[in-house]
Amino acid sequence: MEKNNVNEIMTELRSDIVRVPKIIHQATGLMVFGKRIRSIIFTTDIAIIRNTDADAVIAVYPFTPHPAITKSIIEAADIPVFSGVGGGLTHGQRSAFMSIFAEAQGSLGVVVNAPTPVDTIKAVNDVIDIPVISTVTSVHSPIDEKLEAGVEIINISAAKDTVETVKFFRERYPDLPIIATGGPDEATIKKTIEAGANAITYTPPTNGALFSKKMEKYRKEEIENE
Repeated sequence: MEKNNVNEIMTELRSDIVRVPKIIHQATGLMVFGKRIRSIIFTTDIAIIRNTDADAVIAVYPFTPHPAITKSIIEAADIPVFSGVGGGLTHGQRSAFMSIFAEAQGSLGVVVNAPTPVDTIKAVNDVIDIPVISTVTSVHSPIDEKLEAGVEIINISAAKDTVETVKFFRERYPDLPIIATGGPDEATIKKTIEAGANAITYTPPTNGALFSKKMEKYRKEEIENE
């Protein structure tokens, strides 16, 4: 048997999972507390989180962070979770308290939004013992002070400019752990990895899209069985 051969153990009931693109396996990955993470699924849908082959979850959402949401996601997940703790509209002590709660519940790291003030990053970093991840939206994002304040990983989400943004920060920070969005297909994921991303975030199909596909399968089976 070849060294790279991996035997997959799977049951019929668990076979219908959301798989991340295989190209992501080419990334070097991040080592966080002894866990190598290459693929990170971007969702707060508990059903998807429970049924994916991704290495980890990045659970950020466009609302004020709430302990009930963090708790529900971590309890449902059987993979590490990076929890959003605000930093934009929600910042200061609330972000620090959310970070303490996230760590206590089992988060592998906390994610702060791009506009997060340096004082908030310091407040978060002072009270937790897990990595602080800062979202970066363009080459203009100021990260020097944030790195000094305690940010250990950056999460680049620059839409169509993500590859160039990854290149920009990789050239300036050769050893900085970088997570980045992979884009719409394997070609863009490959470019993002080649630009210097250590790990890739993958946005899965929506629950509705997955259900639609399954319902179409059921309809075909009904026609065939007539």
